[in-house]
Amino acid sequence: MITRRSALSVTLATGGAALTGAGLTPLLAAHVRAQPATTTANANVPAAPAALAALEKFRRPMPLLPEKKPAGRAGKSDVYVMTMKPARAEILPGLTTDVLTNDGHFPGPVIRARSHRPVVIRQRNRLTVPTAVHLHGSSVPADSDGDPMDVIEPGTDRVYHYPNRQPHAPLWFHDHAHHLEAENVYRGLSGSYLLTDATERALPLPRGRYEVVIALRDARFDEQGQLAYAMGDRGRNTLLANGVPYPYFQVAARKYRLRLLNASNQRRFELRLADGSPLIQIGSDGGLLTAPHTTDRIALSAGERADVVVDFSRYPVGTSIVLKNTTGTGPAEEIGEVLRFDVVRTAPDPSRIPGRLRTLPPLPRPDTERTVVLRMDEGGEHPGAYIDEREYDPQRVDARVKFNSSEVWTVTNANARAEHNFHLHLVQFRVLERAGRPPGPEEGGLKDTIHLAPGETVRLQAVFDSYRGRYLYHCHMFEHGVRGMMATMHIQ
Repeated sequence: MITRRSALSVTLATGGAALTGAGLTPLLAAHVRAQPATTTANANVPAAPAALAALEKFRRPMPLLPEKKPAGRAGKSDVYVMTMKPARAEILPGLTTDVLTNDGHFPGPVIRARSHRPVVIRQRNRLTVPTAVHLHGSSVPADSDGDPMDVIEPGTDRVYHYPNRQPHAPLWFHDHAHHLEAENVYRGLSGSYLLTDATERALPLPRGRYEVVIALRDARFDEQGQLAYAMGDRGRNTLLANGVPYPYFQVAARKYRLRLLNASNQRRFELRLADGSPLIQIGSDGGLLTAPHTTDRIALSAGERADVVVDFSRYPVGTSIVLKNTTGTGPAEEIGEVLRFDVVRTAPDPSRIPGRLRTLPPLPRPDTERTVVLRMDEGGEHPGAYIDEREYDPQRVDARVKFNSSEVWTVTNANARAEHNFHLHLVQFRVLERAGRPPGPEEGGLKDTIHLAPGETVRLQAVFDSYRGRYLYHCHMFEHGVRGMMATMHIQ
């Protein structure tokens, strides 16, 4: 079991120092040296390489994420073997970058699973630090949830059991080892897990080559083209789509279903098409919305997902459309454009978007209500982060929840400047209110992660009827969790 002291000695070093740059961290090399921790937009991290300064946007194609296939079956379960190992990737043209991977892929692969068909994954840790794999958004037994203190030691294996006794949802998996998760995920330890069911499969939505997973994130590179890591660095201004900075993606003049994931440590995206044309959101964290929502923007905080249909048939072949980002820190020339869609051909399109996508059961009368306050010190070299004014203590239970009960949680961001978001393990919840008003249609479905602007309050309701045990709730801006913005609920 990982201890607070051993974890701090790995990633924060004595006195709270952060480790920066590939080759400067024990994740990638045996010999390390520490760099001062930084927490502001003026982070003292290495200068960008010349290759980045000369980088031309939309010169490289966006790759499709590899699909992971089962190694076999055991009873009714699909069995996978996944190896966490160091590798090298050409993120910047002409340079190789040291990364942490699942099976050597940066970003990680896509697993496609079905409701009520269990999955078993043997995770093999061939790194030099402990890991803990969390299937984000899943309903799983506590011993397969990837608790931050229940780790896979280097050189060992761990089997995770995913019963998949929940409806369809675009889940994803990532490292969750306490004090290590922020840097581990930043360097590549994540992947997608698309859970489907009969309800989703019955709909005539775009599928096959016209259903595309796009993992978005930001990064910063040092002079050698290595990923530079500093705690709380707000200067990560190179945007990646499926591991490539500012790529293009060739599409046919027809509808595409885009499965968007914000895999950033802390960046929030607000995505729009450059010409302002409509995006049709059909789903969020917990699967399909009840009805399609036509909008001109998709907002995603760290860890959130969105299921979006774009109809490229409105464009003539030869048209290019940029997907823009209109929020976050950094110069517009760096963070204002994400990728470009190039319409290169025509194609038949039998897909359509029904007016009704799914039916959600009515919410039961809540058995109890509770409040949760998120706060982080604003200022200082090493700011603390708290839930209900307490830093995370894995030995402490912060909330006791009765099994088979329904609860309303009122969650508040008590900061005047800092953004947060909120993630509940085990359950998908329904948003009741945001800032005293009903949620917008984009938040009308099932959610597991929700953004909170400074001073904002959301009310949400969840039903705890699947598994007993200890599970986390926390801010899903990884570096806020590392600093202590996590808590434990015990469902009993």
